[in-house]
Parts: sequence; C-alpha cells; structure tokens
Amino acid sequence: MRDILSNPDNDNASPRDPVRDAQENMRRTLPKRFYKAASVGERDGMHHVLLDGRAVRTPGQNALAFSTPAAADLIAGEFNAQGEFIDPAAMPCYRLTNTAIDGVATDMQAVLEDILRYCGTDMLFYRAERPEGLVARQRALWDPLVEWAEGLAGARFVMVEGIVHQAQPRASIAAMGVHLNTVEEPVVMAALHSMTTLTGSALLALAVWKGAISAGDAWTAAHVDEDWNISNWGDDAEAAARREARWREMDAADRLVKALSV
Repeated sequence: MRDILSNPDNDNASPRDPVRDAQENMRRTLPKRFYKAASVGERDGMHHVLLDGRAVRTPGQNALAFSTPAAADLIAGEFNAQGEFIDPAAMPCYRLTNTAIDGVATDMQAVLEDILRYCGTDMLFYRAERPEGLVARQRALWDPLVEWAEGLAGARFVMVEGIVHQAQPRASIAAMGVHLNTVEEPVVMAALHSMTTLTGSALLALAVWKGAISAGDAWTAAHVDEDWNISNWGDDAEAAARREARWREMDAADRLVKALSV
C-alpha cells in the first residue's frame, strides 16, 4: 500500500500557470486518489478492505483485515470519503489500524504495560485544591468513575490534592492489568492506548471500552480543567482546533472498539 500511495499518477498535460503550480506544490505530499471505490471482501474468515477489488496492505505490507465486517467497513468508508487527493489526516481509523497491525501486534505486552503506567498516575486521582467550583465539578464527573474502577478492580485508589506524585497500590494496578490481559485484538489494544494518551486517563479509556461511559462523556470528563478555564477566560481558536482534531482520534478509537465487538 505504501508503494501505491507514494506514486501519484504522472501528469503529461501541458504546463500549468504559476498560481496553479504553487497550489499543487502545497499539496504535493498528498497522493492522488487512484481508485474508484473501496469495498469489503471476506477471505479465510477475515474481512479485507479492497480498493477496486484489490486488497489493501498496511505500510508494513501486512493485510488490512479485520475479524468483523463492521471494522473493515469503517476503513472502506474513509477511503470512499476521499476526494481528488488522499488525506491521511482525514482517515483516523485507517491510521490507527495501521499502527495496530504493524506495531502493536508485534508487542501487545509492551502497550499493555504502558497503559498500566498511566493507571499509576491517572488524571482522575489528582484533584484541584481550589477554586471550589472546579473542585465540585471534578468530584461530580470523576468520583463516579473512580468508584466504578474500584469496583472493577476490587481494590482502592488513592486521591491526591495537588500534583505531588502518590504511588497507587500495586494490587489495584495489577487488578486493572487482569482486565487488559483479556484483550486479544491488536486494534482494540491500540484504541485503548490511544484513548488513554488522548485523555490522560487509563480509567476513562477502560470505562469507554467496558461501556460504563460514552466516549463523548469521557471526553468531557477529561477536559474539566480546560473547560473551567474557558468558562472564565474565554476560548482560543488554535487550541479549539487542536482539541477538535484530538476528538476525531478519540472518536475513531471508540468506533473501532465497538465495530470489533459486533
């Protein structure tokens, strides 16, 4: 697939005017769309993404194939949504699955351990000391999630006021690891890792995965402090754009997890 995407069609047309040439140069890194339609085909019990009937491969030359047709449909949909040029930035599910298949699948344990490290310093454990409005908002959104995680782990976590590190009970972290060890799909593990890093909370990622909270509600919980500041000081356009881009990654991870559970 890498070879296909890195070799756009040759242009034998007459020379373009300078303005159009400049516009083309700005998007030269984006390959032209070379296929008419993306679809899904089944082979050997797996569901493959096809471009004009040809199986797509990852940059590492692995098959872009899934255990459920719903997951393959997500990727095919992103390919079909492309215009004249293929923009990977507009294909978050495709990018995440490439990472999963080419990277995460080679060492699932390392990715699991990285998620567990987030458990040890989870954002939900570190609370504001003031102002009272923010303290109350954190309690309202975070306390139920911590209680849910404690029920899942059968253990207790330690809450901290401020940012001074507080080690969490090893048994509590190990209990969360038991649940992560049940993940067999590299794409699901990659999605959990993505949601963890995007929110700063492994507990939020696990809650979304287990269906205890929606991805949208998890996103709101992850931005309590930021939204408090916005309500008091106003928004910043660039920061809002970055947050929207990160939300698309979060949403893609959530959709893939759900599609692989169908």
